[in-house]
Amino acid sequence: MEEHIESQKQNEQNPDIPVVILCGGRGTRLKEETEIIPKPLVKIGERPLLWHIMKIYSAHGWNHFILPVGYKGEKIKEYFLNYDILQGDFTVDMKSGGKTVTLEAPVKEQWKVTIADTGLKTEAGARIKLIEPYITGDRFFLTYGDGVSNVDIHELLKFHTEQGKIATVTGVRAPARFGEITMEEDSAASFAEKPRSRQGYINGGFFVLERSIFQFLKKDEWFNFERDALPVLAKERQLAVFRHDGYWQCMDTPRDMELLEEQWQKGSAPWKVWE
Repeated sequence: MEEHIESQKQNEQNPDIPVVILCGGRGTRLKEETEIIPKPLVKIGERPLLWHIMKIYSAHGWNHFILPVGYKGEKIKEYFLNYDILQGDFTVDMKSGGKTVTLEAPVKEQWKVTIADTGLKTEAGARIKLIEPYITGDRFFLTYGDGVSNVDIHELLKFHTEQGKIATVTGVRAPARFGEITMEEDSAASFAEKPRSRQGYINGGFFVLERSIFQFLKKDEWFNFERDALPVLAKERQLAVFRHDGYWQCMDTPRDMELLEEQWQKGSAPWKVWE
C-alpha cells in the first residue's frame, strides 16, 4: 500500500478531474434492499457501496464527485447532508434553549460532492448529458454506482492520455451478463450489449471521458449510454479499452451482495486500496 501511495506523487496529473458516479437506477434485482434506499446506498460492512467506490478514487487522489441521482435520490442527498454526523461521535448541547452540535472527531474524507437530480426514469446516457454544466474542465472520470475494483486509476488515466481518444472504458473479465467489447489492439472495434456468447473483455465501468463526449449524448430520457453512445464511439474508433485483469465485482444480485459482504468481513476485500 505504501508503494502504491508513493507512486501517486500527490496526483501530479490533475487533482481536480471530477468523478461522475451514476446513482439513478432502480436496482430491481436487489428489490428487497432497494425498496427503501437506492442501490448505491446498500451497505457492504457498515458503509454504503457508494462510499466504497468514492474511497477507491479518493485513495488515488481524486476527491471531487458528481452524483447524478434519480430513484430515491433524496436518500443520497440526506446521506451527504448528514455525513459528518453519521460517521462518528458528536455532542448536542441544548442549554439556553438552543442547540449546538459539536463533532468529537473530524471527518477524514476531504470530499466535494455535487448531487444532481436527473429524473426518475432517465437512462444513463441522458443522465450524463444532464450533468454537463457541472463539468468545467476538459476531462472527467465516470463509473457505475454498483461496481468496485482494484484498478489503478493513475494507470488508467495515463493509458487514456496516450491513446488520444474521446473515451476509455476499463475492460474486465466477468460472467456472461454484461456488454462485450470486441477489440483491435487497444481500441474497441464493436460494442454489444449483453450478448449470448462470451469471449474476451466486458464493460467494467471506470471510464475516462473527454468533454467532447457530450456531442454523442442527448438529454432525452430514453438515451442509453451503452446502447446508443458506446457503439457509435467504437465504430468511429474513439473508444479505447484499458485491460484490467485484476479484481472487479459488481453488485447486481443478492448473491453479488453476499459475496462482497463476505470479502469485506473477512478482511480480504481486494478493492480496499486505502488505509
